Order: sequence, then C-alpha cells, then structure tokens
Amino acid sequence: MTPPPRAGPNPDGQILMAKRVKPAKRGRAVSKPPRAAADELQTLLDFVRYAVSRFLAAKLAFAHGTTDPVAEAAFLVCEALHLHPDQFETFAAARVTAAERERILDLVERRVSTRKPAAYLVNKIYMRGLPFYVDERVIVPRSFIGELLDSHFGGRDAALIDDPGAVESVLDLCTGSACLAVLASRRFPNAQIDAVDISKDALDVAARNIAEHGLKDRVALYRGDLFGPIGPKRYDLIISNPPYVDAEGMAALPRECRTEPKLAFDGGPGGLDIVRRILDEAAHHLTPQGGLLCEIGRGRDNLETAYPQLPLLWLDTEDSEAEVFWIGAADIQSHPSRSKCIDSR
Repeated sequence: MTPPPRAGPNPDGQILMAKRVKPAKRGRAVSKPPRAAADELQTLLDFVRYAVSRFLAAKLAFAHGTTDPVAEAAFLVCEALHLHPDQFETFAAARVTAAERERILDLVERRVSTRKPAAYLVNKIYMRGLPFYVDERVIVPRSFIGELLDSHFGGRDAALIDDPGAVESVLDLCTGSACLAVLASRRFPNAQIDAVDISKDALDVAARNIAEHGLKDRVALYRGDLFGPIGPKRYDLIISNPPYVDAEGMAALPRECRTEPKLAFDGGPGGLDIVRRILDEAAHHLTPQGGLLCEIGRGRDNLETAYPQLPLLWLDTEDSEAEVFWIGAADIQSHPSRSKCIDSR
C-alpha cells in the first residue's frame, strides 16, 4: 500500500500537503514509517524494538547467523553504527545521530523489502566473535562446527582430540567463505590447512577472508570436487559442512535462503549424496589417529540407515541436537564395505 501523503510546515508557517504519489508497482511497495514516527526513535534499543516489530510483521525467516528477530535487529543496528555485537549492551541507551538514524532505517527497510539475509546487506557475519566477509557468492556461514572446535578439541570437554597442538594438518571440505578454515587455524596453532570448494566464486570470497585474517601462509585453497584436488594427502582432521538439504527441503526453503547459492544446499533427492561420498572416501585421507567432523542437519536417521555399521558419535551444541557427527579413522577403516546399498531417493 502506498503511504498517505505527509503534511508539514513550509517556511511561511503554512501547512502544505505533499503531492499524491503514484502507486508503486504491485509486489514492490515498501511500507515506511512516517517521518514523525521515525524521529521518535532515539536510542539503540528504540531501533532494535522498532526493527523487531517490522521483522515480525513481515514474517521474515531467521537462520543466517541469528536465530531470532531480536538478535538480528541488534546485529543490523550495530553494523550501521560500526559496533561489534558485543558492544551493544554498552551503548544500548545511547542516542543516535540523524545520519545514523537514516542508515539504520535503510537497513531495516531493505531487510524487509528484499528478504535478503542481513549478512548480505552489510557484507559481514560473525562466527565465534570473528568477522567474515560474505556476499551472494557464498552461503551465509552458520555452521555448528565452529562451536564444536572450541568445546571438543582441547576445550572444556576435550572428548575428541586432547592436544590441539598435536594436530598438524586439517582439511576443510566445501569451505565456502573459509570461515571454518580460519577458526580451525586458531584452534590448531601448528596445523597447515587445506580448504576445498568446487565453486570459483566461493573461493574468491574465501581468499579475501584468509587474507584479512593474515593466514595466507597457513591456509591453502583448492578448487575441485571434494577430495579430487588434494591427491593422496592425509590429514589429522577433516571438517565439512557440505550440502545436505533433500528435495523436500529444497522445495520448502524460505525466500531468504533462495538468495543463497543453490549449490551450497542441494544434497540430492535424499540429502545424502555429498555426505555419502565424504564418508566413503575419508578413510583414504585420514592419518591413523585422525577423524572426520561433519555436519548434516537433520539427516541422522537417514544416515544411520545407510551406514548401520558405523559407530557415529553425534554431538550437540547450544543450538543444535545431533546435527554433527564425529568418527575416528580407525572406525571408518574397520568397515571396508562402508556404504549400505540403499537408494536414498
């Protein structure tokens, strides 16, 4: 709906009505707040509350680094003001300038009208407190593996690898923006990391992030299909957040996700096409004490049906349950006929 004409005083003190605006083309109209209402917003917290109301009214989807409208609103407000998300509480009651107000309102309206993920609007996402550049060439990073690297590899649980310093080589399959490769470099300070992706566009984004984090000497990028470009190399750790959405899930993706590369989602009719290949080939690329950490979303039942003999260890995070599995090299190698002949379609 086209907003009603606004009234306001002219220099002579008379009240003038704005000229009637022609209706916008159907499907492109954006409902913006009246100027007086926008001017009533003063503090960061005011703008977060306003953005949350706009997001809920528009029925946006939240699955791109933020899982609810409050977190997303705070993220956009902070980015408009060049603040780290951790600084929001410090400045929540601070007032914004007129120019800052315009930047915030513009981001909020673009989020509603375009339905693009917030990360694409500001070309940034945070994982484990670190900033990463993103755009439409890569999926917006939101893997649970980042948290697991902290918690299960020399962290509070240390259940998988006790000494991160002993890890000398890591492979990141389907690296996308290279966020997991960068996080792995921090968790495993002595490791050289290879990151592979089939998409040239994704690797261009990955190269930018690797450079911005000063890791050109530790992270090498390879273009190709899974293990293809690395030859016979073996690794102490393989991590992967591959495409794993099945046909039903692809058909039901929200508009936000449809702005992301389809290649990064589509796991085939049953969602396991790429995961199967990783499991079937991983044994040839792991050192004897190595292991595979792989995210597959809600595909646990299908995967355990396809590989009933594999002792997969399912890991939970603060926001997920059994969406990532771990399996050691010895367990994979002890099952030479690894994949059960089941049509996942």
